[in-house]
Amino acid sequence: MRGMACVHVLFIRQGKVLGSRSYFPKVPGGTELGEVVETFVGQFYLQGSQMRTLPGEILLDFNLGDKTLLADSLSELAGRRVNVQTKPRGDRARYLKLARTNAATALTTKLSQQSTIHQRLQALATVLKLPAVKRMECFDISHTMGEQTVASCVVFDSNGPLRAEYRRYNITGITPGDDYAAMNQVLRRRYGKAIEENKIPDVILIDGGKGQLGQAKSVFAGLDVPWDKQHPLLLGVAKGSDRKAGLERYSSNQKVRGLTCRLIRLRCTLFSIFAMNPTIMPLPGIVKSGQKLKSTSSLETIEGVGPKRRQMLLKYMGGLQGLQQASVEEIAKVPGISHGLAEKIFYSLKH
Repeated sequence: MRGMACVHVLFIRQGKVLGSRSYFPKVPGGTELGEVVETFVGQFYLQGSQMRTLPGEILLDFNLGDKTLLADSLSELAGRRVNVQTKPRGDRARYLKLARTNAATALTTKLSQQSTIHQRLQALATVLKLPAVKRMECFDISHTMGEQTVASCVVFDSNGPLRAEYRRYNITGITPGDDYAAMNQVLRRRYGKAIEENKIPDVILIDGGKGQLGQAKSVFAGLDVPWDKQHPLLLGVAKGSDRKAGLERYSSNQKVRGLTCRLIRLRCTLFSIFAMNPTIMPLPGIVKSGQKLKSTSSLETIEGVGPKRRQMLLKYMGGLQGLQQASVEEIAKVPGISHGLAEKIFYSLKH
């Protein structure tokens, strides 16, 4: 359906469903569903160093032309017999029915979300006076205790967020806290090279006002690249005076009116949080690098706690662990920390 299928996997051990997950492989036109399932199963269990533990039995909802070959291949890999069943009975048939129902629900939800995304991108293209917005990239700068500067990039296409293309860039060689220099560096690293035509973004969203947008314009003006550097529309987003979502200010070389990008900003903000806190949700390339970052980054999400207060809190409490174990009253004794802010810090660290 629309070049997409849903394969829902139930993980069953000793008759109990321990978990499940939906996958959405892309389907070329004219592909039989049985072929989709067969290809998916092979890729799902045969992933090299990331190879999954093979179960003793695999239940499938479609007849496979090479079911025996698939079972033999999996059995050889597992070092024991792996049965592949396509017409089970009893409880096993009910498991398949549950998986089928879940797959249909997940696919319907996915298509509905894509429809909404298409509508939003069409509206965005209209506001920006562009023929279409097929690809959009968003940049944000984050800091850890003023020592480690990280730039994050999230990517959207007409189907929604492309998580596999999210990138994190460690920024080096700049004055700590210089967001302009950080943005300049990440944009040069991202776009100062050859790019495939289908990877050239229609819109580049910069988290920052006219100053950051000026950095972006300067970078693009100096690019010497084989692709059309005039194609992307550069759009800067500055937080409003009260920092409420939906009241941001937008800067560009075009007049932009009535534009809200809350979804995009949320994605970028979340990705920055994940980059700073790899234990929240490990992403490709984040955990290894994140181990070099100080665990004090959990304080950065607390409003009202800037670099100086973070340093004072950690110094007074003897580190993050001591701060996490402190009471509200103990936190309030730290110079520059009010009782109200102490409560906010206490509950933020506990939750």
